[in-house]
Amino acid sequence: MSTGSDLISLIASRQNLDDYQKKHWTGTMAQYLEIVRSDPNVTRTAYQRLYDMIISKGTEEIVVNKEKLARYRFFEDPDNNGDDAIFGLERTMMSLVNVLKSAAHGYGTERRVLLLHGPVGSSKSTLARLLKKGLERYSRTDEGRLFTYSWKETGPDGEELLTECPMHEDPLHLIPHEDRPEIIRLLAEGAPSHPYDLSIEGDLCPFCRQMFNERMARYGGEWARVVEDVQVQRLILSEQDRVGIGTFQPKDEKNQDATELTGDINYRKIAEYGTESDPRAFNFDGEFNIANRGIIEFIEVLKLDVAFLYDLLGASQEHKIKPKKFAQTDIDEVIVGHTNEPEYKKLQSNEFMEALRDRTVKIDVPYVTRLADEVRIYEKDYNDRKVRGKRLAPHTLEVAAMWAILTRLEEPKNAGLTLMQKLKLYNGKTLPGFTEDNIKELREEAEREGMLGISPRYVQDKISNALVAHPTERSINPFMVLNELETGLKHHSLINSDETRKHYRHLLSLVKEEYEDIVKNEVQRAIAADEDALTRLCGNYIDNVKAYTQREKVKNKYTGQTEEPDERLMRSIEEKIDIPESRKDDFRREIMNYIGALALDGKRFDYRTNERLQKALELKLFQDQKDTIKLTSLVSSVVDKDTQEKIDIVKARLIRNYGYDEDSATDVLNYVASIFARGDVKRGSH
Repeated sequence: MSTGSDLISLIASRQNLDDYQKKHWTGTMAQYLEIVRSDPNVTRTAYQRLYDMIISKGTEEIVVNKEKLARYRFFEDPDNNGDDAIFGLERTMMSLVNVLKSAAHGYGTERRVLLLHGPVGSSKSTLARLLKKGLERYSRTDEGRLFTYSWKETGPDGEELLTECPMHEDPLHLIPHEDRPEIIRLLAEGAPSHPYDLSIEGDLCPFCRQMFNERMARYGGEWARVVEDVQVQRLILSEQDRVGIGTFQPKDEKNQDATELTGDINYRKIAEYGTESDPRAFNFDGEFNIANRGIIEFIEVLKLDVAFLYDLLGASQEHKIKPKKFAQTDIDEVIVGHTNEPEYKKLQSNEFMEALRDRTVKIDVPYVTRLADEVRIYEKDYNDRKVRGKRLAPHTLEVAAMWAILTRLEEPKNAGLTLMQKLKLYNGKTLPGFTEDNIKELREEAEREGMLGISPRYVQDKISNALVAHPTERSINPFMVLNELETGLKHHSLINSDETRKHYRHLLSLVKEEYEDIVKNEVQRAIAADEDALTRLCGNYIDNVKAYTQREKVKNKYTGQTEEPDERLMRSIEEKIDIPESRKDDFRREIMNYIGALALDGKRFDYRTNERLQKALELKLFQDQKDTIKLTSLVSSVVDKDTQEKIDIVKARLIRNYGYDEDSATDVLNYVASIFARGDVKRGSH
């Protein structure tokens, strides 16, 4: 067994001292200017750094319903095992990245507040958290490094003290305005190519201005001597240390205080410095101050008191803030706020807020409307790694996600399309008579889709309830979760009308029907999954179709006699996939042409390569075998040995092919058996 000393040695051996020293680099102003010449990226603005950080993780092009979209890997949270991954919001992420790109190049959006707007639980906070955490990590890399500086001072006992710039400014701010154009020109000479123009924006903060002026007076105006008193150092952004990452959450309106944003007087130091307008007697530790060089997040930004909004407007439009008793102070930071629908509607109707409306770029963050993406959201929390001692039966997360998506979709204007079919089209399924252009039209006619409906949070809470409400069950099935979802509706605080509740209950019944069809289909396929029997049935069908299309007779393998093609057999298969009598000749010719085309390529026909035919054969075989298996006897207490063996084979197929375990396979067989026992057998439409 390892001792404490062993564990300490293990940690010590894993430390990367070179990396530590790189991140804690210190040097002179002259050394910093050399760094700028060799890597102009260190001088990027906050917007430029944020945009480059997102792009650095890579992009890929995806096509959704004929629309080309960019997928930014950054939003899949690759550095954190996908814990904060955002799924299915490619359009939103593209809008956000386009705004950041425009801001990075100085096209105007850098003077706006980024307002993430959407319903509760639509991942606005997750998005802000991703950006903040991403910036922290990026500042630790060589590619994302940035620098600030401290002032050297002599302590009472002659020791050297360092006082860091409270706003973590770029050391280039120390260069006098009149010298900046020439310095930029000289730094740019021989520098590597750089996507942005090198520039020096902004002045020293009040504290550093005081330190600078004192030294200029002390050294008789010798700038070079002043910067000898400066130590340049690497800057690592950190929300915990309040360096470059700020978060502001409004409290109730009566207790809001602007000093939380722009800093406050340090009354203990007034006695030392004599006046409250001395910057050394001021704490530059408001959220705007500490977020300089990085990002500030405003939680529920529209709950801010109107007085606060003036600070916000100045910060976004002018890139300046006004600390109490001091002149306007330059800042360089990305301002991100988020808000929900009711608050945003208030903003639109409040004439006092017009200035804010004019200075915001609204980015809609809707709920997901693609089933596969919603399932992935739940799989993050409910998987084998996180859920111990219980299994989620197949389709449990899928039916919960299906219901959530249905609550967010608008009824299609096309009378021939159901809400469930619309969900399937959005999820990439093809339906007869619908092209990708139709799907695009469906999206365009429903502009508000995804801005209303049930939050993933509600569904997650109910899945959690189902997991703890059945302590003796080893497997949680879809009905347990659907029951929790339904029970919770009457207490749901965000549903404010009985009509909406009634609609959501109706959608739950649609999901139950859909689930019933899914499991019936799986059981049918498991019963009919006898490869040899399917191959024999297919061979028989093809022999008859060939004879029919070529007007020949079929040789009976048992009697050796030639007979007319078996019309009854062919129709019993074709009817399973809704081939009408009037289309049977076309379908049969289609099959023979397909076989002929394969033969020309030297390939043999396999029914599994033709999805429709495979489905028809499986349903026919199921129909033939259903009675021999006596599935309905499952619901009785006595099952004979022969039937039990057949049932065990079906169970094994459910486990092997569809992800069931022993318990959930038994449950689903019992459930489907009870449906058959009721005589509630729909011909396979799925």
